[in-house]
Amino acid sequence: MHARVAAATTTAFFGLGVAILPTPHTDPTGGDGPVVVAHRGASAYAPENTLAAVDRAAAMGIDWVENDVQRTKDGRLVVIHDATLDRTTDVKKLYPRRSPWRVKDFTAAEIARLDAGSWFGPPYAGARVPTLRQYMARVSRNHQKLVLEIKNPQLYPGIERQTLELLSNEGWLDPDHLRHRLVIQSFSADSVRRVHELRPGIRTAYLGTPRTTELPAYARFTDQINSEYTRLSPRYVSTVHALKGPHDMPVKVFAWIVDSGFEAGRLTGFGVDGLITNVPDVVRRAVTAS
Repeated sequence: MHARVAAATTTAFFGLGVAILPTPHTDPTGGDGPVVVAHRGASAYAPENTLAAVDRAAAMGIDWVENDVQRTKDGRLVVIHDATLDRTTDVKKLYPRRSPWRVKDFTAAEIARLDAGSWFGPPYAGARVPTLRQYMARVSRNHQKLVLEIKNPQLYPGIERQTLELLSNEGWLDPDHLRHRLVIQSFSADSVRRVHELRPGIRTAYLGTPRTTELPAYARFTDQINSEYTRLSPRYVSTVHALKGPHDMPVKVFAWIVDSGFEAGRLTGFGVDGLITNVPDVVRRAVTAS
């Protein structure tokens, strides 16, 4: 999306309160068999949530990638899973006196200095924690699709609106992306509901396994139930599928984290709609064979 168009879209949705009808909705995750989603990129083969992991998934021919979004001390959105920086970067070396090394206590410039690849292996030394803007540019360049997770929203008030503003400015809230290329998820039901209220055309997903009696309430604001695979059964999947989501389509079920071909085949038999995995090549082969 060109800058002027993006700015106009952002103003309409977030500035002046202009009423814009939701985009007519089709299922962006449709197709034969479960969708295979590369968890934090192809994270078994490259450091998670880095541009290298996105590129590795693309090289495998994987259309869908998943990431995690958090916010820095100075208000920039970055792509990293943990609330702290120490597991996947050299933050302890560069900033030894800044324990507990929380993402929200560091500026974007400080985080940009960190090595986010050496922990994974020497070939990835010097990989960086990408900003969300950098990440979106790479996913767009690779013609990929995205399951974006809003991580720890309780730590970052307003992160839903900020994320949507950035996505709009990057051209990711136009009709084509909404129909075919974007899902936003969170472990927080309130965060998922907020995304739906701010931009009803977006496909949303709740991360968790609500009780079956609770599912109709979730179906008012979420299009998918993305559940830990060990919590799923054929009966639960069929119960979810029987519900219509906010776009008047059957609610879908994605399973995570599925890293064995056997489990991928078993879950395909359950009728799940997507498999989120660190080894997308392994899971894709299993799904193709099943």
